[in-house]
Amino acid sequence: MKKTKFTAILLSAALLLASCGTMNNTAKGTAIGGGGGAAVGAIIGGLIGKGNGALIGAAIGGAVGAGTGAVIGRKMDKKATAAAQIEGAEVEKVQDNNGLDAVKVSFDSGILFGFNSSALSDNSKKSLTELAGILTEDNTTDIAIVGHTDKVGTYDANIKVSNQRAESVEKFLKQCGVPSKQFKTVEGVGYDQYDETKTAAENRRVEIFMYASEQMIKDAEAEASQN
Repeated sequence: MKKTKFTAILLSAALLLASCGTMNNTAKGTAIGGGGGAAVGAIIGGLIGKGNGALIGAAIGGAVGAGTGAVIGRKMDKKATAAAQIEGAEVEKVQDNNGLDAVKVSFDSGILFGFNSSALSDNSKKSLTELAGILTEDNTTDIAIVGHTDKVGTYDANIKVSNQRAESVEKFLKQCGVPSKQFKTVEGVGYDQYDETKTAAENRRVEIFMYASEQMIKDAEAEASQN
């Protein structure tokens, strides 16, 4: 069953409560670009995926304009819509450390992994092949992959298997034609990031973040300046 969840992340109490709760990424990109930038993005980063937001965001060194944010918002809307069509994928709209729209795609253990395993199932390969098609459409999309685990066993053992899961996904996506340069972070995390709202099996998952590279931001700035 396809799962789609669209999540608006807190920028500031005033900004979110006043306007962003029901916006799509295009609208949120405009609001973020106009009043956000790197400083606000750093705050947002700590709220995504229990700290995983700190992993995503190109090092641009300054605020992003409203028009640029809107262009990137439209791009991420399209990626989220496409990813939501993948069987077994849960899609969330989040923000990166620059306050720009990004997309998180999660696959639970029923799609990806068995207990204490990093071997990809046939179903997971099919889903990841579809995701690779989205990723290869735009090589200015940066990618971060985060492997997760359950609470069984030692912390070190869980870190090892979650790293292996993230690496398995990276390897398969590369085999599907996704360029190495797009992968910026590939790592596993331990059960300090265990999600208590999920079952143990659902915690054996991998999260894939799609976000704006420095080149995408430059391209968006150029497009915005022409409008």
